[in-house]
Amino acid sequence: MDLPELDDLQFFDGVARSAELIDRTGRRYPIDEPRWCGDDGSPLLVEPLPGITRERIDSSVRSQWRYAAALALPDTPAVSLGEGLTPLLHRRLAGLDVAVKSESANPTASFKDRGTSVMISTLRAQGVPAVLEDSSGNGGSSVAAYCAAAGIDAQILAPESTSPAKILQSRIHGASVELVPGSRQDTADEALRRSGERFYASHNWHPHFLDGIKLIAYEIWEDLGFTAPSAVVVPAGAGSLVLGCAAGFGELHRAGEIDRVPRLLVSQPERCSPLVRAFDSGADGVEPAEWAPTLAEGTSIAHPVRDQEVLRAIRASGGAMTAVPEEELRPATLALARTGLYAEPTSAQVVPALERFARDGHLTGDDVVVAVLTGSGLKASTAMARLLDD
Repeated sequence: MDLPELDDLQFFDGVARSAELIDRTGRRYPIDEPRWCGDDGSPLLVEPLPGITRERIDSSVRSQWRYAAALALPDTPAVSLGEGLTPLLHRRLAGLDVAVKSESANPTASFKDRGTSVMISTLRAQGVPAVLEDSSGNGGSSVAAYCAAAGIDAQILAPESTSPAKILQSRIHGASVELVPGSRQDTADEALRRSGERFYASHNWHPHFLDGIKLIAYEIWEDLGFTAPSAVVVPAGAGSLVLGCAAGFGELHRAGEIDRVPRLLVSQPERCSPLVRAFDSGADGVEPAEWAPTLAEGTSIAHPVRDQEVLRAIRASGGAMTAVPEEELRPATLALARTGLYAEPTSAQVVPALERFARDGHLTGDDVVVAVLTGSGLKASTAMARLLDD
């Protein structure tokens, strides 16, 4: 699917603004319609937006909603818990000076809050009273919290192997939680089967979730004195962080605020790395395969919904992918902890990924590198405890 260029966008009050969602067939849908997929069942994206300049940041707002002017529906009343404005910390990792974006500082302790805030704000404005979500933990607890703030009833499906702390958080917020036997993919499949029963507010499917995730790019840009890094290193399961960074930095480039889009350097755990396999083979999408359980549970997704879009975004940025062996997750998590960063193994995989990208020539000492730690070790207490037993 070829997305439209800026010249194809509609204009309102002299500002370029997309009025539609688009699916893989190119069919367009109203931007304010409560919809999570296209008529053909394919995922939706918000059409490319022109981005905003630094003058349009509302510096009086102490959350990511300071960048609300960049959203597809900028006037939507915010359901906010203070998400965003997470610290950018400087560390020496894998022999490189790296700026670490610590997303555990978000209200429910993961980057998912960025997308959930915008998605739930949109659904509340559209009058959606109840939602269904499937998650390996962080997405579910985020949806539960923001639904509680919005007065929306939430039902969460999660794999039975999900960390108890994540399940507890969802239930404490008042969501009903059902554990599904089998893999993370089994849970996603079950959610799709039930998507006709209530609105499916999946963080992997809903286009306004991605519109919220992209604000991390605006925040990194502001963190770095209104400049872009040369590379962003992120873990990927479904790839929402990849697509968010691609969208946000793409908008900043179109707005003339940055002269290049950062290279997207993306890792997956070796035991579940369908995107890496597709990337390395030159394929346009992932192929069905059996994968093993991994300590990096948050990225254990066998069939990413937006596989085609994620692969295209990485390639367009001049980026790369790598698969992190399971035996490297424990020392990476402990190494981060020894610097004061208590990140779950899903996040910690960026440390060995940095080593691999440097070894393979994708990073050098001249690069300005931002690595995103997506969630807190406090949300994965069982997995963290096992690190001390090994």
